Amino acid sequence: MRVLGRTGVQVSELCLGAMVFGAWGNRDHDDCVRIIGIALDNGINFVDTADVYADGESEEIVGRALKGRRDDVVLATKGHGQMGSDPNEKGNSRRWITRAVEASLRRLDTDWIDLYQIHRPDPTCDIEETLSVLTDLVRAGKIRSFGSSTFPSAEIVEAQWAAQRRGLDRFVCEQPPYSILARAIEADVLPVCLRHGMGVIVWSPLQGGWLTGKYRRDSVPPNSRAATNPDHFDYGDERKFDLVDQLAKVASDAGLPLAHMALAFAVEHPAVTSAIIGVKSAEQLEGLLPALGLRLEPDILDRIDAIVAPGINVSARDSGWEPPALDASARRRPR
Repeated sequence: MRVLGRTGVQVSELCLGAMVFGAWGNRDHDDCVRIIGIALDNGINFVDTADVYADGESEEIVGRALKGRRDDVVLATKGHGQMGSDPNEKGNSRRWITRAVEASLRRLDTDWIDLYQIHRPDPTCDIEETLSVLTDLVRAGKIRSFGSSTFPSAEIVEAQWAAQRRGLDRFVCEQPPYSILARAIEADVLPVCLRHGMGVIVWSPLQGGWLTGKYRRDSVPPNSRAATNPDHFDYGDERKFDLVDQLAKVASDAGLPLAHMALAFAVEHPAVTSAIIGVKSAEQLEGLLPALGLRLEPDILDRIDAIVAPGINVSARDSGWEPPALDASARRRPR
């Protein structure tokens, strides 16, 4: 167990992610409930979902799975994404976040959310507006604390300053993408989180399956995300295949499965509290559970650094969010 930032709440160093429970992955609700039960029975007390995952279906599954076990689980969900046809059914405004939290509470069938996270930045909304409504929701007992997800370091700092300036509650944690192949946050986000005493819950520590060793140059596993969206996961990128081959050798020399080494790497950083694992089957979960508590020797970390240098992403797609100011249309001066 590790303490989440300065909240005093202890969470497992592996967090069960529920993104692929429902229409986005495993459509068998009974099986998903069973998977969540296995995780809880094996030392994981932290579950993360979001309202946009399968249009709320994931939250409904999680709520069903936690019946009778709610007090023993640190439950996290997220809001921000488009949840309907109305243009105001998204974003980080007071109007929408108030509605989104109420809807998540209904789907999760709970009276409170332990950690409510803002899924992405919203350049159209003042950060003080967002912090203000989240503070009110804490004081109303709807949520216990709140955090950000995939925020650039500058916006994390801005949010901390705004909270201090206005006497508002602050983000207690950040949820960024992080893996051996996507290390850019080591240069700024992780030091900023350490500086402000924030917890860090990293997503995609297995890089969408790349760091499980399941992707091969000559075949794509059926039903994998690489099979359905090869461009997004850079399938066919020879650099990644070469790097994964080298990392697999390091893991083999250490007597570890590649996936276990990758998870241990993610939680080894002093800023990281927990790493999210997303699984579609009990077999996948049971294959990852032995990584709980695993520690890597310094020589292994040195070999990893020699393959993928600290502070860089192998692929630009792995940043998780690009500021709208970098869009081609925004880089042109209006005439």
